Amino acid sequence: MLHAMIMAGGGGTRFWPRSRSSRPKQFLTFSGDRTLLQATVDRIAAPIPPERTWVITGEAHVAETRRQLPELPASQIIGEPQGRDTAPCVGLGAAIIGKVDPDATIAVMPADHVIEPVQEFRRALHAAEQFAHDHPEKLITFGIRPTFPATGYGYIQRGASIGARQNVAAYQVVEFAEKPPAETAERYVASGQYDWNSGIFVWKPRTILAELHARKPALHELVLHIAEAWDGPHFERVFRSHYPTAEKISIDYAVMQDAARDGKVLVLTAPFTWDDVGSWLALERRNPQDADHNTVLANHCGIHTHRCVIVGDPDRLIATYGVNDLLIIQDGNALLVAARQYEDKVKEIVEKLKATGRGQYT
Repeated sequence: MLHAMIMAGGGGTRFWPRSRSSRPKQFLTFSGDRTLLQATVDRIAAPIPPERTWVITGEAHVAETRRQLPELPASQIIGEPQGRDTAPCVGLGAAIIGKVDPDATIAVMPADHVIEPVQEFRRALHAAEQFAHDHPEKLITFGIRPTFPATGYGYIQRGASIGARQNVAAYQVVEFAEKPPAETAERYVASGQYDWNSGIFVWKPRTILAELHARKPALHELVLHIAEAWDGPHFERVFRSHYPTAEKISIDYAVMQDAARDGKVLVLTAPFTWDDVGSWLALERRNPQDADHNTVLANHCGIHTHRCVIVGDPDRLIATYGVNDLLIIQDGNALLVAARQYEDKVKEIVEKLKATGRGQYT
């Protein structure tokens, strides 16, 4: 049976000040009336019912997750006592789902991506499930054909074709490459051999756990120990005491890079469009621009203002004169003004606010 594991524990600090510790990005609405988390569950609702949908979030956000997703069983919304990056999260999810359904196939996905059209995603998910059935020893991911030489995404080098399912092609993975400098990204895109790393995976729980055991045995032992206590009277105590001791590491570094070199990873070419909505410039891709190439989601009055992203509360006026290439983001009690080329550095402001005793703004 196909299960979904949704990772909803990120802090979304590059979307500060709208994304705060009390309401990270995945709980916000960026278009329409559904939050990113709700849209993620909507996307998988047809092939994966609520009883096979699992969410791992932060302990502080369990109540909000349950409020936004009342259709999910409460026991399947699991709150990490401390964020430890994606490898412990993925390992724990696989161990718990494998305990419930030993022959499961798991689709692992972040809660904060925008994917369209939904039907194409479902077709790709069906194809990945078939590949996992035919190649249960493989780890499967989705690659996004790059449209520009992004330096903020990881890349996947495609190797030999191994066929197609549902008209979705799959390839052996040669290499996982982390976020590259500009010249390397340009070379990757020009070669035609690389996809962006979507961070979406499909696999058998026993397969990912075996790879975790081979490459991070201490982490493997820890998540199995916690999963053994799941749905028992001592789960919360075991979870809180052991999980914070897990190595803080991403699943790419813990498993995927080495597994790819060992020929154990397949990548499917995604037939859908994908945006990880990673920073404020993502709004330019999601919204139209005015005659001066500004993206405005605010009550704004501007003169000689060009190529800015301007966001604010509707009851606050933002006025600009003679500014170019800025992020101007007002939300509640905080205002961000930053040069657009530093859009990926906004999280450093959050870190500095915490370090200087102003955590109430984060």
